[in-house]
Parts: sequence; C-alpha cells; structure tokens
Amino acid sequence: MRHLLFLITLIVCSSCNAQDPYVVLGGERFTVELAETQEKQMLGLMFRDEMPGDHGMLFLFPREAGRSFWMKNTRIPLDIFYFDSNLALVNVSENTPPCRSPRCPSYPSSGPARYVLELNAGKAAELGVQAGDVLELHLD
Repeated sequence: MRHLLFLITLIVCSSCNAQDPYVVLGGERFTVELAETQEKQMLGLMFRDEMPGDHGMLFLFPREAGRSFWMKNTRIPLDIFYFDSNLALVNVSENTPPCRSPRCPSYPSSGPARYVLELNAGKAAELGVQAGDVLELHLD
C-alpha cells in the first residue's frame, strides 16, 4: 500500500513540473501559445476578444525572411515584435490596430526575422525594448 501511495504521489508531482512555454522580454515573463504550423500561423490571434496581460503568441519560422503581418479579424490591438535567428529584436509594430474591413494593411518587419511575438498593445513601450534587445525562449 505504501508503494502505491508513493507511486501516485510521484506521478502527481511530476505533472506539477510541466509548464507552458514562455518567453522573457525586457525582464518580463510571458506565457506563449506557439504558432508552429501554417494553419496556426494563419489563424494567429483572430477572433479573440481579450488576452491576459502576461500572455502572447510566438510564431516560429524555419528560417529568416522578411515577415509581414496583418490584423484581419483580430479584435484586440497588439504590439508585433520581429526577432532574427539570434533572437535579437529587429523592430516592433506598436499599437497595431484591429482590422474588420475586407482590405487590411500589413505591418512588415524592417529586416529578416525568424520569430514573431504578439503581445497586447502597449507592452513595447511599457518594457522599453529597443532594436537589438534579446528574447529568451523557454519552450520545453
């Protein structure tokens, strides 16, 4: 009986260590949803009415390239952060407004990017991030 109780405790405690992926930017931790597939990347944060202040979405691409995002069917304003392969910030599209019209503008990176992080609008200014600042990934 003690062995069974020990085994159950071990299983329960091991699941306590499991954590959601997160990133650290400007000293602040953000739990992120990963957009790794083309389908998830196309959907992004569309049709969401809110997002917790310490959450975001991280888009992972196989290689650096010019990136451009739009806000079609996105209901919340966002800051869109573009990072290169070394996780250095390329640029930010700050306070990017939602778009509900048939034709939406795009918001491009100013250089090649491999990672794109979307956070609630105003986070870039709040964090005081600048080009060259490094993103920490904790995806395991």
